[in-house]
Amino acid sequence: MKQVLIDSYGTPWDVARCAEVPDVGDPGPDEVVFDVLAFPINPADMWFCRGSYRLKPPLPATPGAECVGRVTSVGSAVKHVAKGDLVINLQRENWTQRRRVKGDDAIPLPPGIDLRQAAMVRINPPTAQLMLSDFVDLAPCDWVIQNVANSAVGRLLIVLARQRGLRTVNVVRRAGLADELKTLGADIVIADGDDLAARVAVVTGDAAIRLGVEAIGGAATGRIVDCVATDGTVVHYGSMSGDDPKVTRSNFIYRGVKLTGFMLGRGLAKRTPEKIRAIYADLAGQVMAGKLSAPVDTVYPIDRIKEALAHADKGGRNGKILVAPNGAI
Repeated sequence: MKQVLIDSYGTPWDVARCAEVPDVGDPGPDEVVFDVLAFPINPADMWFCRGSYRLKPPLPATPGAECVGRVTSVGSAVKHVAKGDLVINLQRENWTQRRRVKGDDAIPLPPGIDLRQAAMVRINPPTAQLMLSDFVDLAPCDWVIQNVANSAVGRLLIVLARQRGLRTVNVVRRAGLADELKTLGADIVIADGDDLAARVAVVTGDAAIRLGVEAIGGAATGRIVDCVATDGTVVHYGSMSGDDPKVTRSNFIYRGVKLTGFMLGRGLAKRTPEKIRAIYADLAGQVMAGKLSAPVDTVYPIDRIKEALAHADKGGRNGKILVAPNGAI
């Protein structure tokens, strides 16, 4: 079978190759085997190839945090999925044609779900959902502020917040994104800058913003912290700048603002397998209903992984780059 391997860390399209490897074999009693139908190329996958991600397994290694697959065989102890079911996988190493995983790591999806959307449901949708639910007990009409609002997570957060009756302040680098994000349900779209807190206070009427969501790091974290209310919470879930958060201590000492972090794996680890399946069942249902979606630019075959990685690194794309290891989707 075909599988993507990296033999060293470096430029993704230089270090990644499509290799022939032995088949995964039959499942054990508590395992599931599935054909990988599609996987997306995410920023974390690019960092993995470059060696700048938090995980650095022994080389050669296979990237891939997400995929969607169709079950081909099931161990005798696995009861929640059956042959022919569509599944996502909670584990990594998904840039391959076939996977064998523990049964609890195979999460069923409803039949008929769009495969391209299903390939992207594992990480970004629950990240947005859990950041809205796990840190602050928000009520309808409460305000949330986020930066990187035009990212995949940011767009999903806008939609999910609107469904709950929450109001969002969406910080972007370019004011020209306003119309697009307001179509999704954004209440306010505002350009980042040194005077962000003052401008946010004006456009929200000095609203008490209880939750901030932040993915840039450096001084950008501090600007979001400055925007939230006394005793508010800011959730840091990424560092696009590569810099550690920079926040003035007065926000902690005098205003009691809490700065915390989010990683999806930790959020899911607090939940039972049944609860995790329920989260994904809800999100998949919203995908089926057309409420949640993400644009796709191009789908590549697995043997063109170098080309796919180079495309994923380019600006000006109209959506995610996907790979279909077992034929067109």
